[in-house]
Amino acid sequence: MTHSINTSETDVLIIGAGPAGLMAACWLARTGVPFRIVDKRSAKIFAGQADGLQSRTLEVFQSFGFGDRAEKAANHFEDMCFWSPNEKGDIIRKGRNPDSVQGISRFTECVIHQGNIEQWITDSITKWSQGQGKVERATLPLKMSVDESLINDTSAYPVSVLVKKLNEDDEAVPEQYGAKVTNGLYRQFDGDQDKFYSDLQDGLLDDTHELIKCKYVVGSDGAHSWVRKQLGIDMIGDTTDFVWGVLDMVPLTDFPDIRNRCAIHSKDAGSIMVIPRERDLVRLYIQLHEVPRLEDTTKSEFGGGDAAVSAKGSTTGRVDRSKITTEFIVKQAQEIFKPYTFDITDLDWFTGYQIGQRVSPQFQAYNRIFIAGDACHTHSPKAGQGMNVSMMDTYNLGWKLAHVCKGLAKPEILETYEAERIQIARDLIAFDHKLSRMFSGRPMVPNSEGSSDGVDMAEFQAAFKKGAEFASGTIVDYAPSILEVKEPTPNVEVQYYTKYATKVGVGRRLDSSLIQSQAEGRPWHLADRIPSDGRWRVLNFCGDIKNPELAAANKELSCFLLSGDGFAQYTPVNARTDSVVEVLTIHATPRYECEGTDFPQGLWPKDSHGRNDYWKIYAGIGTSFHKGPCDIYEFFGINTNKGCYIILRPDGYVSHIVPVGAEGIKEIQQFFARFMLPQTQNVLQKDANTPDTDRFFKPVLAV
Repeated sequence: MTHSINTSETDVLIIGAGPAGLMAACWLARTGVPFRIVDKRSAKIFAGQADGLQSRTLEVFQSFGFGDRAEKAANHFEDMCFWSPNEKGDIIRKGRNPDSVQGISRFTECVIHQGNIEQWITDSITKWSQGQGKVERATLPLKMSVDESLINDTSAYPVSVLVKKLNEDDEAVPEQYGAKVTNGLYRQFDGDQDKFYSDLQDGLLDDTHELIKCKYVVGSDGAHSWVRKQLGIDMIGDTTDFVWGVLDMVPLTDFPDIRNRCAIHSKDAGSIMVIPRERDLVRLYIQLHEVPRLEDTTKSEFGGGDAAVSAKGSTTGRVDRSKITTEFIVKQAQEIFKPYTFDITDLDWFTGYQIGQRVSPQFQAYNRIFIAGDACHTHSPKAGQGMNVSMMDTYNLGWKLAHVCKGLAKPEILETYEAERIQIARDLIAFDHKLSRMFSGRPMVPNSEGSSDGVDMAEFQAAFKKGAEFASGTIVDYAPSILEVKEPTPNVEVQYYTKYATKVGVGRRLDSSLIQSQAEGRPWHLADRIPSDGRWRVLNFCGDIKNPELAAANKELSCFLLSGDGFAQYTPVNARTDSVVEVLTIHATPRYECEGTDFPQGLWPKDSHGRNDYWKIYAGIGTSFHKGPCDIYEFFGINTNKGCYIILRPDGYVSHIVPVGAEGIKEIQQFFARFMLPQTQNVLQKDANTPDTDRFFKPVLAV
């Protein structure tokens, strides 16, 4: 790595351009942080892959500005149907539940091809990076080194990554195993290695190589992660003997629920999950029996253990993927669907996979190199969690990297990434472990000999219903940390609330309800006024300003905001006053009984051009002509005669809730002093006279 080759620097190098890597890039583009994103594959996403979008993921998409694209293009679920054998052994419908937990979010689960999802994120990256943030494809990482003497210097570039630009002969083209239809067999099984890797590593350095010096590296490069292996981190867990096939196709069947999400357990032939997709496509997850094995592949690359252990305890080899064909999968599906007929047309994609659950014991090294998504946790696709949890990993990490790279916060906030996300991964593995085994197990059959040894379908249905809340992604609850002010509880399932907002959980994402613009009267969902742009929010629930004490509290807050002791100390000199911490006021006074001028200037500040910001003050209680009544105070459990301040992280999670007035302001100061860095010496070029009509299409963090 000392040869004279092309050398460059970047704040963040992202290795792997799947959904997790793109989500990290989306944050960095949105916040104006220099980054590069590389991927060894030359082509964009193949057909198939992940396709489910959970409620929290859709909320995040909305916060980035492309949630409407999912709403329009995806297939949305309403029902979840459960089928199992009757006394004759024929499958019958045993139950029907809402697919998503009712009222848990304004968005419900939907499905669409992963390529669409990646395109939406890529378009956002292009927009906010002014076209500069592009995926560098057919670029292979070869070596990584860390200068440990520089890791505590936030201005340094301690991580060096040698990459090679591949030519057409070297491109990492997935093995298709002789199939005419594009499939995912190349990526699904334990022991996969890229065969071209070793040959390239031993080659001479030339102009196809580049040495990239980085402040930070994000490894989002899949279950066989190169980054993870460079760090010497194992994946801990196991692989079952359950093998499933997947088909994306148009079904030809008389099965009545083919356009509903279904869990089907047959008597002896296995199980199926039905996922209706966009257009007339349907995805089937089909349990396979008697799949041929490879005799010489019993060791796992992840943790060194057995590749699979059957229910009887015998070690088995890795599945022979070349024997998994569409004909093999369809034949198994036909047995499970009986007495209904089943065939397919317009096959779009297929794959096979072996169920396993693994999680890495650490998600970072040196607080400089981070792994995310499948690189640090893998599981079955039954609950539609893989892509969602992977993106939420980097949604958690991205804004923290932005704050540290911009010198706004201490590097210690990066330590919360592993602490917060590793627990989510462990919870996911436990959830998937139970669900996948119940899904793959033989069901109890009424009045059948030996049926007591099978899976109780009522228990399975109850577990699926309970798991839907977890699967939605909306109940993630981050523990006390430098970013979370809450009392630890002995039971991790116990929500932490305060007396100031009795329905708002500290450590959880803030739910959304309607508010009305004071200036315009337009009703908005609160979440749509706090987009993912890297800023902290202080929500000033000031109550009814006709109350003299609450009106006085507003004046105190205004004085604080206009003073040098306010958030100005964390905002670069000459930057927009709300470019690091934005304050939104949501009052409880009837909108027609007050004016914007009843609120002190600090709550609706002027910018450097003298323009008033009319979108800082809202009515939290009232009725709009077209959307009806709203009462966010009731929704959050806030007393209109007391109010509170809610501190929101840039990713929309609640950090702290304090009373209004001097006491609360003091607690807010103490909170930000824990991790934010003063910006009094960070002077930006003043551009008050420069036209900025494009300001709504550029990053806003600390500008």
